[in-house]
Amino acid sequence: MKFERPDKLREECGVFGVSLNISEAAGIVYNGLFMLQHRGQEGAGIAVVNDNQIWSHKDIGLVSEVFNKKTIRNMAKGYTAVGHTRYSTTGQNVKENAGPFITEYFTGTIATAHNGNVTNADEIRCALKAKGLNFHATSDSEVVSSLIAYCITKEEDVLKAVINAANKLKGAYSLVIANNKDWLIAVRDPSGYRPLCLGKNENGYAVASESCALEACGFTFIKDLSPGEIIMIQKGEVLHEGIELKAEKISGLCIFEYVYFARPDSVIDGLNVYEARRNMGEMLADEYPVEADVVCGVPDSGLDAASGYSRRSGLPLVSGFVMNRYIGRSFIYPTQSERDTAVYLKLSPLTANIKGKRIVLVDDSIVRGTTSEKIVHSLKKAGAKEVHMRVSSPPFKYTCHYGTDIDREENLIANQMEPEQIQKKIGADSLGHISLKGLKKACGKSNLPFCTACFSGHNI
Repeated sequence: MKFERPDKLREECGVFGVSLNISEAAGIVYNGLFMLQHRGQEGAGIAVVNDNQIWSHKDIGLVSEVFNKKTIRNMAKGYTAVGHTRYSTTGQNVKENAGPFITEYFTGTIATAHNGNVTNADEIRCALKAKGLNFHATSDSEVVSSLIAYCITKEEDVLKAVINAANKLKGAYSLVIANNKDWLIAVRDPSGYRPLCLGKNENGYAVASESCALEACGFTFIKDLSPGEIIMIQKGEVLHEGIELKAEKISGLCIFEYVYFARPDSVIDGLNVYEARRNMGEMLADEYPVEADVVCGVPDSGLDAASGYSRRSGLPLVSGFVMNRYIGRSFIYPTQSERDTAVYLKLSPLTANIKGKRIVLVDDSIVRGTTSEKIVHSLKKAGAKEVHMRVSSPPFKYTCHYGTDIDREENLIANQMEPEQIQKKIGADSLGHISLKGLKKACGKSNLPFCTACFSGHNI
């Protein structure tokens, strides 16, 4: 789980699914969700197939809060299971909106875990309501599951039904679907906005949002699903794989996966996330050099870019903060002033490394600016002589419709102030954002083009 900050972007979800020849699916998915906890910390759930039925447990909270040993022990044994960790970009943070979503149809049941944001969900919901379908949540993921179930009822062939349903969806969706006949289906949208990968071991296959979850659960990474690819597996055997969904153009992977969302030990579309972040730091050193004494990064995702800045600039890399990892979600901030000072409770400046020093402080982004101001202030209060802020993403200026929580452009500080004003507001002695060209160059080994709409207003 990464260090939570109130002004950071949040990505919607993580998904994990297994199809095995042994009946241990629920426990493996549970472990996989732990490895994807950074992708969603508002809710979690697991659905497992057993004896032609789907059993599920889900709730709001962290994986460790939703499940315990007794919960997992009491879950049905099964060969197939899907799991979900959630952040909300559509729908409130309530139990009903947590995934996976269980949907019944005339001849069976499906469980659907979804990562992304379907931009025509309201339109589909209205069309399905007109056909007599009922909805119990406000999440677009429920709409996706209901649409798939409806198409299965009409089509009967599950694979064709999933293809027909997916072709009606607009926006971002990586899907992991289980049905009561032990079919596991993985779908990546034809633009490739969100990651999805496949792994294998001696007992079967797993699909996950990130490769780090596969490897931690004992699966060898095989490949990233291509944009538009669908894979169907049953009891550890692949029944179908191939590109079935087409787009007019591949808009590409959300580049912020490399900047912040993904874990550094993951490989996404051919590029190691750590390598991408280190490259960003090197680009920052080239684009915004400065006379300084040391480099430090803001935990966690600023650390790797700081390493790159240090390596390229020749400035020593030091730890700038001690992180309190034991506050977590249970720490309560009763008043607004206490909520405002929460960052000081989680990040404490390491005075021995910063007192009297000119510091290059590397972070992954400045979205609203509130936390950056507090971090810079804490360093100067601890004795830093100068703080030069370097940011491994360009300024955020545009809303995102594909699975992050950039909702209103007026909330973004880059739309309220010029760079010099932002620098003054956060108290930094200088400020430099990586250029969009530099960011793309840092991620140049990726197999896909990128969606950079939140920086440029254009997908490519």
